[in-house]
Formats: sequence, structure tokens, C-alpha cells
Amino acid sequence: MPQKTRKTTTADAVRLTGLTKRFGAVTAVDGVDLGIDKGEVVALLGPNGAGKSTTIDLLLGLARPDAGTVTVYDLPPDRAVAAGRVGAMLQSGGLLPDLTVGEMVTLAASLYRTHRPVPEVLERAGLDDLSKRRVGRLSGGQRQRVRFAMALVADPDLIVLDEPTTGLDVEARRAFWTAMRAETAKGRTVLFATHYLDEADAYADRVVLMRQGQVIADGSPAHVKSLVSGRTIRATVPGAHLAELAGLPGVDRAETRGSTVLLTCTDSDAALRALLTRTQARDVEVSAHGLEDAFLALTAGGTR
Repeated sequence: MPQKTRKTTTADAVRLTGLTKRFGAVTAVDGVDLGIDKGEVVALLGPNGAGKSTTIDLLLGLARPDAGTVTVYDLPPDRAVAAGRVGAMLQSGGLLPDLTVGEMVTLAASLYRTHRPVPEVLERAGLDDLSKRRVGRLSGGQRQRVRFAMALVADPDLIVLDEPTTGLDVEARRAFWTAMRAETAKGRTVLFATHYLDEADAYADRVVLMRQGQVIADGSPAHVKSLVSGRTIRATVPGAHLAELAGLPGVDRAETRGSTVLLTCTDSDAALRALLTRTQARDVEVSAHGLEDAFLALTAGGTR
């Protein structure tokens, strides 16, 4: 699938042009052209090794490209970060275990000429009751919240999040995105990389899908889902044999999820007829492909 290049303008918050990064014989990012408008919430998706984290490192100035350019609000990445235009929440690092949560966020705030009040940021990140606890005594999910607070404290125009909800339980993930909605309502631009496709579907205005260092799909979640034809049949099938179900007319793939059988179909009408006449299927649902189906189809092998 050809790479889609968005038209960039001076209104872009982020502009990547011909961005390339190699590590020895491996090309991690391969000529990426991408523009992100001010106020957009963009999900960066792709399998492991697709180039997501390397792209984020280049955008933040943590690595230098071998070719191409990066600008953030028309500034080089390092200058945009130093000016407080960018807040980043990365997967690891950046925390001092002997400091309290309040001290850690205060230290981050001191790096900027102007910043948000630390108590306000702690409350937004759900840390106000942990402000006096040492960072070394926090759980993995609580540390993620500290990183979130550190990303917010500069009052940035662009927030970059790399797997922000890793280690969070379902309730904490929901609380995180509620806080993020409050931030994006202020017009902030957000770029986040995630393996949770439901988060991308629910919270992103736009999905950028990478594979082997290139952008292979770019558009709204609905647009990306529409790139994959066919439908999914979900049903309860007593005594189901996956090999037999996968062999039904119109079925491309069969899998089980608990007691439910999921059939990915190229011809859902033919598959449904065969399912109802050849098996004891019940509780049958037919739906269009979701973002997970599109992700699996678009990132599976083949030519670029």
C-alpha cells in the first residue's frame, strides 16, 4: 500500500519530511512524511519494530535523523522542548527514587521559565494523595501517573505519549483518558503510541499506522477500518472445531475468545448461511471489521 502524505502548512504542530533513521543494516524509520495539525489527537500504531518509538525519539530530539527533517511549531525539536512547547511521557526513565512525588514534579517544573502550579498538576494526574510518597515506593501504574504529571507541568502545546497506559488497570486507564480529554479540550495537540487499539479507536481523531518504518495508513479510525473489506461473525457454537469453521464458505479466519467463536469473513452472507445450516450456532452477531481487524490485515507481511 502506498504511503499517504498529508499536505503540510505553517499551521502544523509537527512536520516530518523524508524522515529516515538507520541502526546499522536496519532502517527503523524509512522516509516518513507526516504533518500533525494543531489541536489534533493522533494515535501512532504499529506492531513491534514498526518504528513508532524511534519516530517519537526523533520528534523529541532524543535521536538525530540520518536523513530528513523534524520541526515542532516551526522549531527544531530540542528548542521546542527547551521552550516548554512539548511535554513527553515516555515508557521508562526520568524518575529519581529518593524524591517524593511532589519533589519530582517540582523539579521538573523548575526546568521551565513558566509552568503550571504543581498542586494543580498533581490533582490532574491523580497524585494529590501521593505527593509525599517517595517515588521508589510507587507501583508501576503510579509511576506512569508521575510521568504524566511531568509531561503536563510545562503547560505544553504538544503532549507526546509513548504507551501511556502500560501497567494501568482498567479503572486507571479510564481515569487517565478522562484527564487527557480535559487537556485536549484546551486545544492541545496530542500524539500517542499505544498497543491498546480500543484506546486509539475511542480517543484519537486520527490514526497513523506504521509498518517496517513506513506509514501504510493515515486517516480517521473509521477511514482506517474501511480499508479492510468484509465483516465479522461472532457466535456461540457448541462443540466448535476451529479447522471446520475456518473451512466454511466465505470464512478467512476463525478464532475463539472464551466461549465465543469469531469468524473473519470475506463473504459474510455465504459464511452465515453455512454456519446456521451446518452447526448449532446461537447468539449470532454480524458486524463490520473493527480497528483490530484492520490493524492485523494491514500490518501482515506483503509489499509496502
